[in-house]
Amino acid sequence: MTDQAVERAAAGGGPPAPDDFYDRLTALGAEARWTVESGPWSPRPDAVPMLWRFAELRPLALESATFVKGDDAALRVVSLINPGSADRGSAVGHLYTGLQMLNPGESMTAHRHAASAMRFVIEGTGAWTTIGGDRLEIGPRDFVVTPSRLWHEHGNAGDEGPVIWQDGTNDPLVDALGANFFELLPERQQTTGRLVNTTLLEHGNGMLKPDGRRASEYSSLLAYPWDKSYEALRDLARVSDGSPYDGIFMEYVNPATGGPVLPTMSAHLQLLRPGAATRAHRHTGSVVYQVAKGRGHSVVAGERLDWRENDIFCVPSWAWHEHANDDPSEDACLFSFDDFPTLRRLGLYVEEALTENGGHQCP
Repeated sequence: MTDQAVERAAAGGGPPAPDDFYDRLTALGAEARWTVESGPWSPRPDAVPMLWRFAELRPLALESATFVKGDDAALRVVSLINPGSADRGSAVGHLYTGLQMLNPGESMTAHRHAASAMRFVIEGTGAWTTIGGDRLEIGPRDFVVTPSRLWHEHGNAGDEGPVIWQDGTNDPLVDALGANFFELLPERQQTTGRLVNTTLLEHGNGMLKPDGRRASEYSSLLAYPWDKSYEALRDLARVSDGSPYDGIFMEYVNPATGGPVLPTMSAHLQLLRPGAATRAHRHTGSVVYQVAKGRGHSVVAGERLDWRENDIFCVPSWAWHEHANDDPSEDACLFSFDDFPTLRRLGLYVEEALTENGGHQCP
């Protein structure tokens, strides 16, 4: 028992503890609950607001390919680490993110893991990923879902330069639960289906969906093209003012269920009109943002983060945050992924807004 804990216990009043009482508890692997700080509690995440500038990280991602070869490393990724949660290798909370780079002609060995993953393409042409036997051909700003324990592999079939995408996973959560696995496919590559982008052909028009009576909790659509997603944002902006806290805000969904793309993580795309600024709010659950388009800034826990296209930043749980588009003539778009489905399943998701007079209200 620390001296500080003993002081807190004494400050709480009541009869003093017998001599060496707290030391005897400690020796038995126990402690006195009443010595924990009392009073109202609220979330106190260890992660801090962070901004990772793509222009600074890109050269290092390219350099990594000069000494780590693709077929020798299924996970050649530059991890983005929050100094507040470096012990678990997370970008914020229990979310991981990093930059993966593939040179022309490279491919990664097929593998699978218990953690779920998401990918948002930043640059390059010729990118492909095969997930559960479905080969997906993807381009800049396309979004890809990689469900837990499905075999997957990646490559760059182009000849014009590197492909770089953002990796997002919940590895820190799965590690904390003692449930993570990682395996390499003995054959190194999967056998693919007859048609490319099969799941997109099954769901692509967004108006009709296949029979969902036996739908999985993870999305049966694995790739979400940018052109369709951005068009949906712009269409909504024509008829709606959007959210005062997030602008024009839409969620990538499992088309068979209407729910999040993964049972533990969700992903969103939002549009900020030229010159627009949102109001501050906060919520439980952590968020990682990727700037898909434009430039602007966000204020997170009182810290201003100025971002440009392809930058990545994070919002810790229960941190006040707001966003602004600094361009007076062009819209800005933010891709984000979060752990909201996990919080909601546990009954722990809470949201508050900051009112004009400084008070709090549920939005």
